[in-house]
Amino acid sequence: MINSSSKKNKKLLVLLKSLKNIYVLVFIAFIIWMTIFDTNSWMIHSELNKDIKTLNSKIKFYSTEIAKDRKEIKTLSSDDGIEKYAREHHKMKKDNEVIYLIEDQDSLNFLNNE
Repeated sequence: MINSSSKKNKKLLVLLKSLKNIYVLVFIAFIIWMTIFDTNSWMIHSELNKDIKTLNSKIKFYSTEIAKDRKEIKTLSSDDGIEKYAREHHKMKKDNEVIYLIEDQDSLNFLNNE
């Protein structure tokens, strides 16, 4: 028991002797300054990198949305595209036709459960 205590004391003395060295103290202060207090610190860089990742994911999302919208605009630029859109989304019909909506059994069960 006494032997292990003396080993710990020796290690502590070696550590304290190294901390008395001015170069070690300056190095430790420099590391603390650069990781926490500096305007270009590691913490700020990690936050900025996280922001960059989220912005890049938003760029990908909006790029795909723009591509979808351009495709939709291209289809709506013709009369056939407008007619198709009106029939599918707004259930519109011509004056001389009748539209029958056929629903699957699964969709009817889903509506009844709600």
